[in-house]
Amino acid sequence: MQTFMLALYVLIWPLVSLAVLAVIGSATLKDIRAARRAKRELV
Repeated sequence: MQTFMLALYVLIWPLVSLAVLAVIGSATLKDIRAARRAKRELV
């Protein structure tokens, strides 16, 4: 059982990191599109 829990722990972190990266990426794309629509620079 300990081996299974350790393997699950090790495999979950990449999924959590991928989810955070997806949220950051989608928010950035949303900001880029909003800036283009408003005809202003992103930064």
